[in-house]
Amino acid sequence: MSSPEQANSVDAAKRRAAVWAASQIEDGMKVGLGTGSTSALVIEEVGRRVAEGLKITAIATSEASQKQAMGLKIPMSDFAHLPGLDLTIDGADEVQEGTLYLIKGHGGALLREKIVAIASKKLIIAVDPRKLVKTLGAVFTLPVEIVPFGYETTVKRLKDLGFECELRVNDDGKPFVTDGQHYIVHCKLPQVGFDAKLAAEKLKATVGVVEHGLFLGMASRVVIGGPEGIQVLEAAG
Repeated sequence: MSSPEQANSVDAAKRRAAVWAASQIEDGMKVGLGTGSTSALVIEEVGRRVAEGLKITAIATSEASQKQAMGLKIPMSDFAHLPGLDLTIDGADEVQEGTLYLIKGHGGALLREKIVAIASKKLIIAVDPRKLVKTLGAVFTLPVEIVPFGYETTVKRLKDLGFECELRVNDDGKPFVTDGQHYIVHCKLPQVGFDAKLAAEKLKATVGVVEHGLFLGMASRVVIGGPEGIQVLEAAG
């Protein structure tokens, strides 16, 4: 269990990353707003800038983020009116050093997060230092969003692919349901010989799988908040 000092340090790191990420938004931009604890700080900072006169239009990756943004009077829209976005700012559960490959989705919004990210010219990921890993799956499992109908058969197919996985449930034991009315299974990733691209292909090709939480080659920049300031990692190429 973390101490109050450690919790304050993590919160401060998240806020530094969030403030820097929000500072990359320019007047007139169409912006994607992510989901999670760091993204909530980003939305808070964007709301402050909007109140000071920043002119943007945004799309949120979850109903929770939509509600927060609207409460801060950030002008919100949808893909019927904004076919593309200039920039999306989101968090991540894990960021792999070097590749900037991500695991996302522990906030339960991976499908919407990926739809928004793929519609954006740039994706900035804001995290604290704990999220940086050498191997994906070192700390977090991989969330995979699946269709509720016949989910037992989908889980079996995932296990047949070699993934050790279990259904995400709420405190009452009932399945967790995403904003898109799907279920989520959490898959453990092997720590030796894991090929992220091959895994992504296999998961995407599995009947019953809607989307997976591997975000490969999507992050333009990753900003890491730390005790002294921030570190910005750029995607290769």
